Amino acid sequence: MKQGSYLKVLLLFGLAAAIGVSYFSFGYFERLSMEVQEKFNGRKWELPAIVYARPLEIYPSLKITADLLEKELQLADYRKETPVTASGGYSRENNDFDIVTRGFHFASGFEESVSFHLTIKNGTLSGLQGRDKGEELDFVRLDPARIGSFHPQVHEDRLVLQTAEIPELLKQGLIAVEDRDFQDHHGISPSAIVRALVANLRAGKTVQGGSTLTQQLVKNLYLDQQRTLQRKISEALMALILDYHYSKDEIMATYINEVFLGQDGARAIHGFGLASQFYFRTDLGELSTAQLATLIGMVKGASYLNPRKYPDRCKARRDVVLRVMYDENIISKEGYTKAVAEPLGGDSEQKNGFNRFPAYLDLVRFQLQKEYRKEDLQTNGLRILTNLNPQVQWLIEERMQQRIKSLEQQSGARDVQAAVVITQRETGEVLGLAGGIDGSAGSFNRALDASRPIGSLVKPAVFLTALQEGYTLASPILDSVEGLKNGDSDWAPQNYDKKEHGVVPLYTALAKSYNLATVRLGMEVGLEKVIKTIQNLGYPESVASYPSLLLGAVEMSPLQVSQMYQTIASGGFYQPLRSIQSVSTQDGELVTRYGLEIEQRFPPAVMELLNHGLSRVVSEGTAKSYPFDPGSFFAGKTGTTDGLRDSWFAGFSNSFSAVVWMGKDDNSPTPFTGSSGALKIWGDIMQKLEVEPGSPQPLSSDVVWLKVAIQNRSSPEQQGAVSTVLPFIRGTEPRPAVRKTSPSGLQTIEHKARGIFDSINRIFK
Repeated sequence: MKQGSYLKVLLLFGLAAAIGVSYFSFGYFERLSMEVQEKFNGRKWELPAIVYARPLEIYPSLKITADLLEKELQLADYRKETPVTASGGYSRENNDFDIVTRGFHFASGFEESVSFHLTIKNGTLSGLQGRDKGEELDFVRLDPARIGSFHPQVHEDRLVLQTAEIPELLKQGLIAVEDRDFQDHHGISPSAIVRALVANLRAGKTVQGGSTLTQQLVKNLYLDQQRTLQRKISEALMALILDYHYSKDEIMATYINEVFLGQDGARAIHGFGLASQFYFRTDLGELSTAQLATLIGMVKGASYLNPRKYPDRCKARRDVVLRVMYDENIISKEGYTKAVAEPLGGDSEQKNGFNRFPAYLDLVRFQLQKEYRKEDLQTNGLRILTNLNPQVQWLIEERMQQRIKSLEQQSGARDVQAAVVITQRETGEVLGLAGGIDGSAGSFNRALDASRPIGSLVKPAVFLTALQEGYTLASPILDSVEGLKNGDSDWAPQNYDKKEHGVVPLYTALAKSYNLATVRLGMEVGLEKVIKTIQNLGYPESVASYPSLLLGAVEMSPLQVSQMYQTIASGGFYQPLRSIQSVSTQDGELVTRYGLEIEQRFPPAVMELLNHGLSRVVSEGTAKSYPFDPGSFFAGKTGTTDGLRDSWFAGFSNSFSAVVWMGKDDNSPTPFTGSSGALKIWGDIMQKLEVEPGSPQPLSSDVVWLKVAIQNRSSPEQQGAVSTVLPFIRGTEPRPAVRKTSPSGLQTIEHKARGIFDSINRIFK
């Protein structure tokens, strides 16, 4: 081949190679361009759902102490300052408060910030006035405390700001400190690279970077943290693409929302909007120059410059930022001098906003997943307003831990756990919930997930069935041993005290929790009817039709028990337990409002009889050992399972319904019955919580109250009548002749022919 031919081939090969490199380079650049635009135009971040407690409603006559109000304000990230300068601030002098709320999107609409003064006297709010005009106010609602978030796998959190919400001083400060040529370069800055190179060579180490704000944004938003040549080339190309397609304001706003500025446990704090709340409990637009400089300085290394861990280091960096801002004529000499003299400030105590009440958040997540996809809860920035009452939650945690510690010390027991659910009696709102002694995130939530035998907590369903079938609280019930078939096995239940109590009135059998009388009563009315009552009370699962069911051989979680007792407490009206008030978008648009749902499942008159019987449990039955305030109303039922493996108490007061379980996770025995264990936690909480004295209002006009003589035929040694006042459904009250009838005939039948007791019982109903 001739030399010219060789050259021709080489030229053609070179041209083909150049075309190929150009083609593939152009293709790579085109793919990068599409990737940059697709993410920047679409959803840049997966925004977690934010969960809030119920808002505190403030009005004259509100029962609250000054310390408790301040605790509520601290939970809602209000900052303490004198004087109060902006929203989200408060000042306190003894029992007087000045408060400025933050605006908030409630289900009813947006509520503007309110500035007001209040006074508390003797645990009651006695004065409420506007601060500006001094006018009397009837009602103020605080913006609610943020209690947690539902995050995707990457636990990033941010408060996304629009361009108009970003202070000009922040943008100018960032440009002066991080990227002087930001307004002039096209995504990368050769002059910045040269300056950094010179500075680093002089120092003999890396003291300055050459990356622009645009490059930093690309690195955080699009790329991983690998340090390779290919990654640096991609970073530069993507910065050029970003700068070509988008304005400087768009790039700056995205950077301000993206940059990492700290860690809150497992939650990463991204963006200046959230960092402002996290460190200073203040909206970004209300930060001082010194506070803005603190956050700008932290861009260099948020963990290294953490103001809570390294205040001196952080303040030194802040002062450098202030000096740069002064040298660049962004702030005046007077402003610089004032800012440098300002203490670092901020909240010295870190408040974990990632998951403050994890057991309750488990319930919120469980109820939301019935209507929302998991990704909706983790990526769309929903705002979830719940029914959590922080005061109730604090009381649960405090009293439960105190009582468990005391019981373990007294008994020598170890590793005892507990779960508590408290609801509003009239509405079914779940006000507080504890899943165990350890309330940390990720721990086993016994309130929701521990399915345990409920023991005697099932008995109200048995007695309710009987009352619906025509029995009265005065109906005589035989408490004696009876052999039964429980499936394929023989079953002969016993009373807890191993005794038989003969003929007793129905209300006594309930109050004293007599097993033998309960089983006889349940078999008389029929197992299928008892099962239907259990399900109508709110238990959604199937129940096996065995006689042992009548003594609680059915497993439920404390939450499921709470649903049943909620129906009892509300007078027979079924109301699904609700942890959520409303769900809104991040912009405040209402998505779902969870209103009150009510279905009447039992006659109010029958429920009034049952609830009176349950109040007898407290006054004279298995719960009488607890020193309840005699001026307040409490009703409920103890529960103990075989081998003392489970200790229960479920019941209600005028205002609240509550369930407490105690036991061990390995199902080993404890020293505690329902009355010696769970009742004590229940009483400690409810005695403090209930502030409404007196008995509840009658449920039905069909109920009459009569003083009757109840014959005591429990044993030959204990004879005679006891007078007591009982409620009766009109038309079922005993006639005087019946009340005065001698019991001798029945005693003879009882001793000679107990087998025909059921027919005698029907005569006396």
